[in-house]
Amino acid sequence: MRKYLLWGALCCAWLWASSAIATEAPMLSNDPALEERVLEISQELRCLVCQNETIAASQADLASDLRQQIRTKLQAGETPDQIRKFMVDRYGDFVLYKPRLSTKTVLLWIGPFVLLVIAFGVLWRAIRHRPPEEPTPDLSTQDAQRARQLLGLTEEKDT
Repeated sequence: MRKYLLWGALCCAWLWASSAIATEAPMLSNDPALEERVLEISQELRCLVCQNETIAASQADLASDLRQQIRTKLQAGETPDQIRKFMVDRYGDFVLYKPRLSTKTVLLWIGPFVLLVIAFGVLWRAIRHRPPEEPTPDLSTQDAQRARQLLGLTEEKDT
């Protein structure tokens, strides 16, 4: 019993310690409107380190630097579109969390639908062109009697 209580206490301590470590990025500006605009823009940009998080959610050093760069550019009077264009020019379309439709990203947008149509086509063809099942032949009376004997359903007759 003590062993389970000790393990439970250790697990609770570990959860408490890990939740204390995971904090949000601190606000670096006293202007809440500026921080809101930084957050809006940073939610549209992908963290280049994490790659599956926005820079708003990421705790990576590069994400922090990019948020600071967005903050600086907003303070300098640049618009969100200018900041997005700067990030795309510098890091490519990959930095956009939701890439725009262009000749470079058209496969990204329509690729899953094309694969889905191909998969349904293959499935339809496989079902449609399946060879018909051959009917099972009827057993002759001798074969049926022999099967019953092997299964022990009837007693053998002495001949």
